[in-house]
Amino acid sequence: EDFGGEVLGGKIEIVSADHQNKPDLAVSIARKWYDTDGVDMITELTTSSVALAVQELAKQEKKIDMVVGAGSSRITGDACSPNHIQWVLDNYSLAKSTGSQVVKSGGDSWFFITADYAFGHDMEREAGQVVKTAGGTVLGGVRHPLNTADLSSFLMQAQGSGAKVIALANAGSDFTSTVKQANEFGIVQKGQRLAGLAVYLTDVKSLGLESGQGLYLSEPFYWDLDENTRAFAKKFAAMRGGAMPTAYQAGVYSGTLHYLKAVAALGSDADGRAVVAKMKELPTEDLAYGKGYVRIDGRKIHPMYLFRVKSPAESKGPWDLYEKVGVTPGDQAFKPLAEGGCVLARQN
Repeated sequence: EDFGGEVLGGKIEIVSADHQNKPDLAVSIARKWYDTDGVDMITELTTSSVALAVQELAKQEKKIDMVVGAGSSRITGDACSPNHIQWVLDNYSLAKSTGSQVVKSGGDSWFFITADYAFGHDMEREAGQVVKTAGGTVLGGVRHPLNTADLSSFLMQAQGSGAKVIALANAGSDFTSTVKQANEFGIVQKGQRLAGLAVYLTDVKSLGLESGQGLYLSEPFYWDLDENTRAFAKKFAAMRGGAMPTAYQAGVYSGTLHYLKAVAALGSDADGRAVVAKMKELPTEDLAYGKGYVRIDGRKIHPMYLFRVKSPAESKGPWDLYEKVGVTPGDQAFKPLAEGGCVLARQN
């Protein structure tokens, strides 16, 4: 709608499908879209295994995939290609923003509660390194199985460590269970901080402020950041029954708008690689993510913000959940090109 409904004289059409977090199913859907249905660009691509599989197909098909919902740093690292872009965040940026900003504010000793699988291990490793680089110390950690109902023993170890910050390197139901049980233990009330390493607006909304108050987290977008984000959120909420947009929903909007601008500027959507090159050439700007740019490795660059979850008394409405307490500029928030392992960076 914001682009006018058409580009290069043709109607803009949107199709969607559920890949069920299965890479083989995602590739099957994407192959049909690319080969027979005339789809030029695929976006969102939640979960890293799905994103990595589809981006390999996009490279083969000379089409475009734009990752929004997956966080693996490999996407713009060793698995990078000239046919894709990663828009919202990645594990490194989450760790960098939360780790460096919390240490800067006095939270200089950390203990990790980590989900015992690849994602959790990666987040703990990334955040631990950031904490040490920022001058903090890691006092220890404990790992729990996926989908653990009772986290009391892990929380007792974290509490007993004396760390100023208990970092949660888990997600989904494991994360919400940890925060709820930490609230029952009175951990925040007794002076320790909770820092979530992969937390999103909908997580906090489902938790409620009574349980989530005082939690620290990082995101690149929040609906109440400034006049522009509020204007975008107002339009979004009008279409979604009053719900505010998440960073991922805003990212799909922001990335798609930039893609359409690039197609219009290039005058063609036939060559996916050429469109991606134009997306890297043009600066990015929209209501949701403001000004930024796309780096040579396909990484979209913008600030990362550290937020603290408000208490019920501080909140002025059902979606008034965050207070901004820190910011990491875009040129510092994401892994340096020289460290990412992308062949495009070496060629450049």
